[in-house]
Amino acid sequence: MDISNTESIPGKRIVEFYGVVSGNTVRAKHIGRDIMAGLKNIVGGELAGYTELLQDSRNEATQRMMDQARSMGANAVVNVRFATSSIAQGAAELFAYGTAVRVE
Repeated sequence: MDISNTESIPGKRIVEFYGVVSGNTVRAKHIGRDIMAGLKNIVGGELAGYTELLQDSRNEATQRMMDQARSMGANAVVNVRFATSSIAQGAAELFAYGTAVRVE
């Protein structure tokens, strides 16, 4: 399935619109990662554990969005966007959304 953050898929023509599709995941921080993040705050540097957690969350939300699009008969999603929000202390939602279309 093609996905794009633009209004079209280069080299393809949109022949049908199916509507908005979305996928999300809510993740909580891990105590081990919190300890390592606390140490990194002292010396500086990338919080690799959180980078990995965010990447995994983004992949899962994107996959869920694509699964929803596929179930509608789409073969592409355009105008893809990501959003995050705090759900509770230590937990956040990653939300992916876009427009399901069929391209040729």
